[in-house]
Amino acid sequence: MRRLAALVLAAAVVVSVPPAHAAAANGTAAEPGAATVVPVQVTGAPAKRFNLIVMGDGYTEAEQEKFRQDVDRHLNVMWSIEPFKSYRNYINVYRVDIVSGESGVSCDPGLDAPRRTTPLGMGFWGQCNPGSVQRLITMNNTAATRYANLVTGTSSGNRQILALANSSTYGGAGGSYATASGSNAMSALISPHELGHSLGGLQDEYDYYQRGVPGGAYAGPEPSSAHHSLLTEQQMGDQKKKWWRWLGEPSESGGPIGRYEGGLYHTSGVWRPSRHSMMKTLGYYFDQVSREVMVQRITAKTMVVHDSAPTDAPVGADRVLWVEPMRPVSHALTVTWSVDGKELPGRAESLDLRTLGLAAGRHTVTATVSDPTEFVRDPAVRAALTRTRTWTVDTAVTTPPDGTATAIVSSTPTDRALGRDEVVYVETTHPAAVVPEVAWTVDGRAAGDGGSDLDLGALDLAAGAHTVTAALGGRTLTWTVDAAPPATAYELSEPLARSGDTYVYNGPFTMRLKSDDDRDGYVVSESRVDGDGWFNYFGWPTSSELPWTFSEEGTVIDSLVYGRLPRGRHTVEYRSIDAAGNAGEAGSFTVTTIAPPPACTRTVTGAHRGALTVADGVTCLDGAEVTGPVTVRAGASLVMKGGHVNGAVTAAGPAAVQLLRARIDGAVTVSGAGSLVVAGTQVRGAVTLTGGAAPIVTGSVIRGALSCSGNAAEAADLGVPNQVTGAGAGQCASPSRGVTSKGKAYEAVQHPGQ
Repeated sequence: MRRLAALVLAAAVVVSVPPAHAAAANGTAAEPGAATVVPVQVTGAPAKRFNLIVMGDGYTEAEQEKFRQDVDRHLNVMWSIEPFKSYRNYINVYRVDIVSGESGVSCDPGLDAPRRTTPLGMGFWGQCNPGSVQRLITMNNTAATRYANLVTGTSSGNRQILALANSSTYGGAGGSYATASGSNAMSALISPHELGHSLGGLQDEYDYYQRGVPGGAYAGPEPSSAHHSLLTEQQMGDQKKKWWRWLGEPSESGGPIGRYEGGLYHTSGVWRPSRHSMMKTLGYYFDQVSREVMVQRITAKTMVVHDSAPTDAPVGADRVLWVEPMRPVSHALTVTWSVDGKELPGRAESLDLRTLGLAAGRHTVTATVSDPTEFVRDPAVRAALTRTRTWTVDTAVTTPPDGTATAIVSSTPTDRALGRDEVVYVETTHPAAVVPEVAWTVDGRAAGDGGSDLDLGALDLAAGAHTVTAALGGRTLTWTVDAAPPATAYELSEPLARSGDTYVYNGPFTMRLKSDDDRDGYVVSESRVDGDGWFNYFGWPTSSELPWTFSEEGTVIDSLVYGRLPRGRHTVEYRSIDAAGNAGEAGSFTVTTIAPPPACTRTVTGAHRGALTVADGVTCLDGAEVTGPVTVRAGASLVMKGGHVNGAVTAAGPAAVQLLRARIDGAVTVSGAGSLVVAGTQVRGAVTLTGGAAPIVTGSVIRGALSCSGNAAEAADLGVPNQVTGAGAGQCASPSRGVTSKGKAYEAVQHPGQ
């Protein structure tokens, strides 16, 4: 989506009072503009967190539940994408439920659609601007700011507004604020893309601005964008610029990090790091270059060390020093202590100076907190993720009793299930003379070392539900751990032939992924082809209820191509990620696509009695019942789609013979064929294939001998074996091609992970 320097402003909207929930409680309808702030996730005080404020526009009072579901879907997709997944605890999320007097937003989907009066004034076409583009949703920024100000403790410096339009039309924008349609099949992917603009300052990697219109050649200077460049890979390495540190790395969004032409709305003359990252193609992850930028921007909205023992005056050697670091979901920050420049062993967040035996006098004690994330390679970004606290320790100073009792003051939220690999934490009070010891248990058994966090991933929890507790100072917190990964099943359209998880198609086919989890919450499904990047399964761009369609040329929707799959053999993996962040084990299936049959010039359906001769053109038997032999003359083609021939099939020098999911009660003899496919077919008789193109014989049952000779190559079963009761001879003799004699069927080899 286009990144804007500033979105269009309209007249200010005043927030209504009382809020919607109060009106509902009184049994009266909420006035348009009434708003309710709902904390969705609070991990700390707003002043110490990055605050994401999600608000809706065009949702009437009766549609507020729809808005809640839209937000849930958008968030769960976002939590499945790095770096939002790992840095989820850095983010407070607040939902602002705004009641609209009208349903929907302006100019949806076209300029001739109604203009609607809504609290945020959202509209497609940049708020109904004929000079804009249809997919650009902008709003009244002043109104959005007013509603965001309802969230106490947030300000423009520590928050990001994301506004969802009540629409199923694709659209959004990223600028000062981010917008997205709420319920389009792809809308939950628009949100992180637009946050890439608004929060990360990332640029679009599209090679067009107006869809369907090539962007032309880039003629400007070296872009300031971190993920666009004119430099070659060699120049990047030599000059140590742009993404040189990531070159050659397998991309999180597929393919290696390298140099791919197109971006900044230009088709040529400028290059990006990966083939299809989040900023190029919705559905893929951020690649490493964009992800590093996003880590930098998210963490910059918080503080690596958000609290510590006071450093403004010398402290005594008779007390405990401490730091409170931020708490990623995926890992713990590293804390190191040093005294007079000498590093101490251990990584605790507290240091009891009484255990050091310091010599009389003054000493310098330093705590260094750093983020060891592997998402960062730039030393400048790494430095921003590292902070220190320094104290002067004077042995002549005596620390008076402070009367502080040990207690838990905040923690990982307890109102959601934790993932099996999370780091769960508590933050405590810090008495001057005591190192708080947190008593952790997992399913009633002691765990951890008494520190303030517990790495669940290190415990290798068995699948299922677990209970974690943390106790200190008479208070016990309890979490449920969801260690059961979601299950994913796939459904494919009917193939020509199949063996287990191996399929053969000769044209477009569809795939539907279905996820199942033992807990509530939106589950994200993904697939990837031939080890490429994981791609979010959102159904089909036109409707989430439709399955994904694969075809050789792909399907053009709004000038973009979806589902392109080159002809050949492909492995498709699939998995799901549940609301707790657990990724299920990936399953896989194999698909081989072959050329479609030639177009019919004559079609025979129903019953045909007597012999049938194909003299020229392409004759298609579409479910036909032929009683008698079928003869195909030189240069002609026969395509049999289902149906039954009660007689022999003979072809000499045909352009093509394709017997697809059919039944033939008689021998099949084909010589000199330009194209020959026998797929999913039952033949009651001998099959002889000679002197032609390499035959494809797959998933068929042949009640007789199978002989192949003189063909351009050996017969191929495409991974789906045949059952042959007679002898296999010549180019059809090898079991490795799925053809055996004496009734013993060849076993298909399953792919790893099945």
